[in-house]
Amino acid sequence: MNRDEQEDTTIYKVVVNHEEQYSIWPADRENALGWNDAGKSGTKQECLDYIKEVWTDMRPLSLRKKMEENAGN
Repeated sequence: MNRDEQEDTTIYKVVVNHEEQYSIWPADRENALGWNDAGKSGTKQECLDYIKEVWTDMRPLSLRKKMEENAGN
């Protein structure tokens, strides 16, 4: 059985950075610098589904804030 055919049993967690960008990370590993737990863990697909649900605006937070400031002028 090759690696692609093996079921991925890794438990992942959803992580988020200061720009409110999301990713997944193996739950048993320490987060990469600058990334914090978003409060969701599970299978890879469960985590990806969660991100799809909550990350509705792909723009980084700093860009959204800048655009909001410019819209107010």
